[in-house]
Amino acid sequence: MLIKNNLLLITASIALITACSNESTNKTESSNMTAKSINPENMDTTITPGTDFYMYANGNWIKNNPIKEEYSVFGSFHKLDEDNTNMLKELFENAVNSKDSKENSNLKKIADFYSSGLDTVTIEKLKTEPLKPYFDEISAIKNTTDLITQLAKLQSIEVYPMFYIYGNQDDKNSKIVIAQVMQGGIGLPDRDYYLSNDKQSQMLRKEYVKYITNLLTLTGKYKENEAGKIANNIMNIETKFAKASMTRVEMRDPQKLYHKMTLDELQKLSPDFNWNTYFTLIGKPDIKEINVNQPDFIKEIGKMTNSISINDWKDYLTFNLINTYASYLSSDFEKTKFGFYGTILSGKTKMKDRWKRIVEATSGMLGEAVGKIYVEKYFPAEAKTRMLELVKNLKFSLKEHIQQLTWMTPETKIKAVEKLETINLKIGYPDKWRDYSSLKITNQPYVLNVISANNFEFKRKVAEFDKPVDRAKWDMTPQTVNAYYNPNMNEIVFPAAILQPPFFNKDADDAVNYGGIGAVIGHEMTHGFDDQGCQYDKDGNLKNWWTQQDIDNFKKQTAPLIVTYNNFKFLDSLHVNGELTLGENIADFGGVSVSLDALKKTLKGNEEAIDGFTPIQRYYLSFAEIWRQQIRDQELMRRLKEDVHSPARARVNIPVYHSDDFYKAFNIKETDSRFIQPDKRIKIW
Repeated sequence: MLIKNNLLLITASIALITACSNESTNKTESSNMTAKSINPENMDTTITPGTDFYMYANGNWIKNNPIKEEYSVFGSFHKLDEDNTNMLKELFENAVNSKDSKENSNLKKIADFYSSGLDTVTIEKLKTEPLKPYFDEISAIKNTTDLITQLAKLQSIEVYPMFYIYGNQDDKNSKIVIAQVMQGGIGLPDRDYYLSNDKQSQMLRKEYVKYITNLLTLTGKYKENEAGKIANNIMNIETKFAKASMTRVEMRDPQKLYHKMTLDELQKLSPDFNWNTYFTLIGKPDIKEINVNQPDFIKEIGKMTNSISINDWKDYLTFNLINTYASYLSSDFEKTKFGFYGTILSGKTKMKDRWKRIVEATSGMLGEAVGKIYVEKYFPAEAKTRMLELVKNLKFSLKEHIQQLTWMTPETKIKAVEKLETINLKIGYPDKWRDYSSLKITNQPYVLNVISANNFEFKRKVAEFDKPVDRAKWDMTPQTVNAYYNPNMNEIVFPAAILQPPFFNKDADDAVNYGGIGAVIGHEMTHGFDDQGCQYDKDGNLKNWWTQQDIDNFKKQTAPLIVTYNNFKFLDSLHVNGELTLGENIADFGGVSVSLDALKKTLKGNEEAIDGFTPIQRYYLSFAEIWRQQIRDQELMRRLKEDVHSPARARVNIPVYHSDDFYKAFNIKETDSRFIQPDKRIKIW
């Protein structure tokens, strides 16, 4: 997963293979490793590897594991996430029952936050009462100065009408963090839902207006007829934002998102919006530089500030406030929000149990405070040692791949290797934990604890503006089941929670680990050289280090990849967006090939089979299994429009059928339906 900034996080669906822990102790070592890694019962051997390898490896698991009601997508990853949630629950309950927790300690804050979320009696009784001061301030808005004041106050509690603001490294000076202003203002997941005339988009627009109506009616501030009219006004405001927004494909080009300017220059760009007042209100009156990701959007905000009536803005802000915090209010608000975002958008039919939702919220809001106690109990030291060895082997393998490229010039190869060898590695957890001493969490109502945590996070981000970058900082918590590459840091990061089966399994053979965590390591390393990552140098600066010949050759290499994914269809008429998913697809190809070559070096010619599968076969099976999943049609349609990752079936089938070793391992013949002629197989890194 490529992580560019805190607002454009794209979550990779990485999976878990469930361990079979009740095996007899008198089995051979090989059989024991199989029980804890590859399980042949999950395969569907009625399907040949040359027909559909994804279903060959995962077919019986998919048949025998119908999707759970509370999920829009469920796979091995989600099983691992569920296990993680149970571990966190134990930690939180221990915190609640602890007699050693001191006032204002992290443990006490975790206990109070968790307990307040489970106090449904108080939550149901209060409904929206804790938000009344915010509603009153919005109602008192009289002019554009008041509007900007309330906008800043709402953003300080992580409600983002109009636009987002956050801190990120300066793309062309990676040593400094600067303020970033990014398009926003819409409640549907993508601008295209407002502008496209396909049936799905038309349906979602109608349902979204109903949702706004219902949510506003629940506040008691509006009658249903009045709320319906206001909902249409809000929809019109958001449609204007959508028309001024860049597409997701356009936003994949970092050059198009770099427009650094001073505060005076920003004011000239958007003169109708008082940016001096705004930055003073958020605590940065002396802001030095701002990167405006989408200047045309910011221009439009200025125009809309005056062209839209104050009353319409007040309604819009009210909706944004309640929409942000509906999940932390009484059950009628929770259910209404889930009905739209959970069911209509994603196909879920049931909310997760409340305790699970509160565990997830506690973990998210108190990230590293939770992470510290998580790694103390659950992170084994040997995982970090083994990971260091794996990364070393994968780096060596990718270095060889770079040096053997036929399309890259020698001078650029030297710089590519320099960048590779400079990649920093973070494993498990931060060396320096975040300080939560100023965060106020008490036995107050749940939503107020959430607001307090959000305000703490906002202040932390604003405090970073114009400051040197903290290279010890993590963008994911240790308890997150994921991994990422950050081009500005030129680093790959593997939180503790991902270092479990199937990614990392200390009891499994090398083939399984290289097919799991090895492919993930290779994937993240390759992000440094995908169509986005390759635009950043070894120091993390947006700077061209390629010759024009290399650039032209790279585009020739990746063009067939776009076409190949564009032609991968789902639900009869839908298909992957090859341009939107290009970076992740390049990384998938790189991950599979680089990790496989690293495995071959560890095997040293030892091709001994385990339970009938050679090491190379087990490698591909392990890779396929980490992506197994069930997904609802609604969720699949949404992801095809929004997600920079291809759906799981494409992530497995396309890379493996372009891998020469796969054909040898599974004896794929020209008569097999998925056979690709050797000269047509795509190879990039």
